[in-house]
Amino acid sequence: MNSNIPITKTGTTTIGFIVKDAVIMATDARVTSGYFVANTLGRKLYQLDNHVAMTIAGTVADAQNVIDILKYHARMYKVERGKPIPVSAIARLAANVFFYNRLYPLQVESLIGGYDQAGPSLYMVDLFGSLSQEEMAATGSGSPIALGVLEDLYHKNMKVDEGIELAAAAITSAMRRDIATGNDFNIGVIDAGGYRELTKEEKEALIKRLKI
Repeated sequence: MNSNIPITKTGTTTIGFIVKDAVIMATDARVTSGYFVANTLGRKLYQLDNHVAMTIAGTVADAQNVIDILKYHARMYKVERGKPIPVSAIARLAANVFFYNRLYPLQVESLIGGYDQAGPSLYMVDLFGSLSQEEMAATGSGSPIALGVLEDLYHKNMKVDEGIELAAAAITSAMRRDIATGNDFNIGVIDAGGYRELTKEEKEALIKRLKI
């Protein structure tokens, strides 16, 4: 492997965790380049199919390339086999894409979560293609702050509403304390009914209720 390849520290904060019968995923919305805030409404949570989503932390162009590849293969799997791609399979595909490019790494850390016949699952994929299944994970520069909140309050048998509140608390804690995390947040929920995101009105009500 080329030891001269620069590995940049990613800004942002993304989190994912499994609750009872669902996966919760959340990100902030600030896009940075060094100390420059390039966008305050950046998207870092992407739906790959009706039952699976992905968060990104790192270089946006690299991430969008991987997302396009995964969306294409998810569609082709459904067309060819008549059923959705398993979450474990699309996570392995993502790991293979990163591993194939390991000599000139795609500068992205990602979480892939979804719900299929095996129930809810969450995977973490790094820029060299390492893949691990997790119950709770975070990426990006604000992840130590978010993990502090999650490790204190998370348990796997949480209800979905409790998980949404925890995700908001963890992300907003990072927004207050990490310069590369901020402006807004997005929360996605994936269960047996598929993928959905909190609306602007739901997020505003959540902030007001939790006083965050």
